[in-house]
Amino acid sequence: MKLSFNQTHKYSSLEEDLKYCEEYGFDEIELRLNKIKEYLKNHTIEELVMFFDTHRLKPYALNSLENVTFCDDIQYQQIKDDLNFLGEIGNKIGCHTIVVVPSFNVGDYTINQIKMESIRVLNDLADQAEKMNMRLAFEFVGDPDCSVNTLQQCYDIIKKINRESVGMVLDFFHFHSLGSHIEELKKVDPEKIFVVHIDDADDFPRGYLKQDKHRRFPGEGSINLDEILSTLKQIGYEGTISVELFRDEYDNWGAEEFIRTAKIKTENIVRKHFPSKAILNNDG
Repeated sequence: MKLSFNQTHKYSSLEEDLKYCEEYGFDEIELRLNKIKEYLKNHTIEELVMFFDTHRLKPYALNSLENVTFCDDIQYQQIKDDLNFLGEIGNKIGCHTIVVVPSFNVGDYTINQIKMESIRVLNDLADQAEKMNMRLAFEFVGDPDCSVNTLQQCYDIIKKINRESVGMVLDFFHFHSLGSHIEELKKVDPEKIFVVHIDDADDFPRGYLKQDKHRRFPGEGSINLDEILSTLKQIGYEGTISVELFRDEYDNWGAEEFIRTAKIKTENIVRKHFPSKAILNNDG
């Protein structure tokens, strides 16, 4: 079992994240679209390729194409342009998974209408992604305003699409925040889970939790992380687990301390269920 870090620190750079993830023993890193674009203002893609070729740290996923459903033509063209950009980057650095996020506040659409729109868009984007040897990880967001906000709703869409290039993201915070059920996770094909995000949450009522302010380091909140991790092991998930920690106060930490703490906290939780030499060394 490998551990990854998602680039969620608002003020850190890609250079800093690469340095400290390597130093503190993360196996992989999720590269965020805005951080890549900022990096390329002063660096070349060849420099990024060289880093991954000469370091133990490897890329896990590219994060993310957002608000992809119920778009107007201009918005959708930007999404497709970003998909092409990430596909080019991914092929050069050896990363073939792109996280895709549904839209928020879409208005009065039924569950079935949202399902049909999600299927239409994901199939269209997958047509483009497959030409670049990329795959799409669709992420439900446990927020009442998100059009796809539970595990079951997301998995129904993935099953209906039935393409090897389209899977899902399982984020512990989103799983918890609107009450997705562990029995539903037990029925998920682990091969359709392309990305896993681990995090914890403040002890607030479900439906009130907000993803950018109520997350906590793994083990410091109210989510039953052990139950989710043991279920992932039970169904046969063998992929990477990536820590994703949006929280305003964490942005006041230095990047090094943030990444070091994230590694230790995540490792302490994950290794109880997925012991591995790859994640036992806090010193990297």
